[in-house]
Amino acid sequence: MSQMIFFGLLFAAMWFLMIAPQRKKQKAHEKMLKELGNGDEIVTTGGLLGTIVAVKDDRFIVRVGDTTKVEIGKTFVASVLNKTDS
Repeated sequence: MSQMIFFGLLFAAMWFLMIAPQRKKQKAHEKMLKELGNGDEIVTTGGLLGTIVAVKDDRFIVRVGDTTKVEIGKTFVASVLNKTDS
């Protein structure tokens, strides 16, 4: 019986120390992705910096140079450098 209580407490501690913060971080990232739009400056997980020029269902078209545009999956956006007020 005491072993079950120990494993229950161990699982609860693991939940509060590892799983719950990760879920909170994931929800914040999803919220950030939903709020992105044209003109926002972003950094990708690969370190590419650019400005969003178009938004599609599952990806962004990002201008990375004067004449260079790339399409990236929405999940590859790591952070926002500069948010435009839309």
